[in-house]
Amino acid sequence: MGPMGPIGPEAEARYAATRTSGLSAGARGYRELVSYQKAEIVYDITYRFCERFVTRGDRTRDQMVQAARSGKQNIAEGSQASGTSKETEIKLTNVARASLEELLIDFRDFMRVRGMRLWEKDSKEARFVRRLASRPHVTYEAFREFCEIRPAEVVANIAICLIHQTNYLLDRQIRRLEQDFLKEGGIRERMTQARLQYRKGRKPRDSS
Repeated sequence: MGPMGPIGPEAEARYAATRTSGLSAGARGYRELVSYQKAEIVYDITYRFCERFVTRGDRTRDQMVQAARSGKQNIAEGSQASGTSKETEIKLTNVARASLEELLIDFRDFMRVRGMRLWEKDSKEARFVRRLASRPHVTYEAFREFCEIRPAEVVANIAICLIHQTNYLLDRQIRRLEQDFLKEGGIRERMTQARLQYRKGRKPRDSS
């Protein structure tokens, strides 16, 4: 359970489906990862939030947008690297997680210094956002009405709920990647093992 509560059984099941049957997410496409889908919404909300509420020229504006983009892009790049380097996939997924944590702090700082109310994880507002975000293949369109007309306090809280959900998924994703790497090794380890098995299986040439 994340700080803003569970992500819901539907999202859990969709996440699990991206890491089953021995297929990498990269093989099917990073867009099938629920963590990427959530991170994309976080980016879209952050971009529009900064356009509406953060003054141009404020360093925080660029930092927030870049952190949101880094979260989204590194999930995608890590997934794409999965076929050739599990180490790279783990590293980039960790970068994504760190970027979203940085973004979370920025949203909290924005609210704190302005005396805005942070939703409790069991509040009706937070539960509503979680239910909405747990729909299959949800996109920014589900949140557009709220994020483009509601005040900063509401939009920031929506973003925070979604960042918590994404971080929860990434934490699980990283643990699974690390377990898979320890069990199966990376591509270099598998290639070395395959070469050794091939050499072991070759018959010695007849010297006569």
